Amino acid sequence: MEAAASLGVDVAELEAALMAADPETAFLLQQRLRRQDDEQSGGAATDGYEWELYKENVRPLKRGRNVKLLNQSLRSQSNPNLKASLLRTRRRMIEAIDEYQGEDPLHPWLECIKWVQESFPNGGESSGLVVMYEQCVRTFWHDERYKEDLRYLKVWMEYADNCADAEVIFNFLEANEIGQTHSIFYISYGKHLTTKNKFKKADEIFNLGLARKARPLEKLEAAYRAFLVHSTQKEHGNEEDMSDDTLSVRSFGTVLTSVQSRRQPAENPVLPKRKVALQRVDTNKPLSIYKDENSKANDHPLNLKRNEKSWNTLGSRVDRNKENAPVPEKWSSYKVPQKIVHRIGSATPSACINVYVDEECAEQPPAQPAKSSTLKLRKANSQNLKKEAEMLRDNPLRNFPLNSLR
Repeated sequence: MEAAASLGVDVAELEAALMAADPETAFLLQQRLRRQDDEQSGGAATDGYEWELYKENVRPLKRGRNVKLLNQSLRSQSNPNLKASLLRTRRRMIEAIDEYQGEDPLHPWLECIKWVQESFPNGGESSGLVVMYEQCVRTFWHDERYKEDLRYLKVWMEYADNCADAEVIFNFLEANEIGQTHSIFYISYGKHLTTKNKFKKADEIFNLGLARKARPLEKLEAAYRAFLVHSTQKEHGNEEDMSDDTLSVRSFGTVLTSVQSRRQPAENPVLPKRKVALQRVDTNKPLSIYKDENSKANDHPLNLKRNEKSWNTLGSRVDRNKENAPVPEKWSSYKVPQKIVHRIGSATPSACINVYVDEECAEQPPAQPAKSSTLKLRKANSQNLKKEAEMLRDNPLRNFPLNSLR
C-alpha cells in the first residue's frame, strides 16, 4: 500500500478493487481492520467475536442463541472474574426458585434452565444442566396442573436427550399419563425406537398417538409418513444385503455370473465332513473295540509292575465290610460339662428400657427435614455436579420414589 501511495495511486481505490476481485481477501482484510480498531480502543482483540473462535464447541439450540450473551459466556472461559460472576448469577437464580410465591412454580425453573443453556453453551456436566432437568421433572411429576403442560413435557424431552437410554423415561411418562395429549411425546418416542431398530413398537406408538388425536395432529401425521418411508427403505436395504451374501464369489473377490455359477459347482471341503457326521447311527449294532494284533500286552511296563504286586485274594466278608460295622454305643453316656451360673434377676415382659434424654434437647422442638427442591443444586460444586450428572445419564430415574415406577 505504501508503494502504491508513492506511485500516486489511490489506496482506497486499490483496496476496493482487491475486495471486489477476491472475496476471501476482503474478509481477511475486514478481520484485520476490526482487530486493529479493537486494539486502538483499548479492548481485547476478540471482544464481541468469540463465537467465531469457539463455535465448534457450542451446542445448538432449536430456538437459537443470544449472540451478546453467547460472547460473554465464551469470554468467561479465559476470564476468571467473568466465570465467577456467572456462577454467582446461577446461584441467585436457583435461590429464586425456592423464594417464588406465585401461582406458577414451574416458571422460575424454566427461566433458570433457559439462562443456564445460554450462559453455558458448551454444556457438559459442570454446567449442572442435567441435574437441573432431573430435579425440575421430579418436583412436578405428581402435580396434576402440569400433567398436560407442554412446557413441562419439553423439559422431559430435553432430559431424555441427555440420557444414555431414554426408553425408560418414555415408559415412565406413559405409565403416569404425562403429556399423552401432545404429539411431541409420540414423535420423540417413535424416533427413539427407530434408532434402536424397534420398528414394530415404533409403529404402535405412532398409531396410538393418531388414535388419541394428539395435538397438533398434522405434525404427527407428517412424522408418521416419514417413519413409514424410512422403515420401508430400511427393509429394502436389508433384503439387498441378504441377496448379495448369497452370490457365488471366487477368490480375489470376482463375482460369478448366473450361468457360471450353475456350471461350476461350489467346492466346500467342509461339506463331506458334515455328511459323514450326519449319517444315521444304528443303535442295535454292538460297539466294536479295536485290538492291535502285533502288540504284546505282557511286554507293557505297567503290566509287569502289576504282576509283581498282584492282589490274589479277595478277602473274607468281615474284612471287606469292617468299615460298615461299627460297635453301637449309647449317646446319652456322654455329658457336656457346664458351669452353674446364678441369675441375679430376669426381665419381665412388661419391662422397658429408659432412654436418657438431655433436658436442654428435650425443650427444643424436633428439626424438620428440608423441603427445598434445589438443595442439591445450591450446595453442590462442579465436581459433585459432574458425578451426579454421570449417574443420571445411566439411570435417569434413580432419585424417583418406587411408587412412581408403576
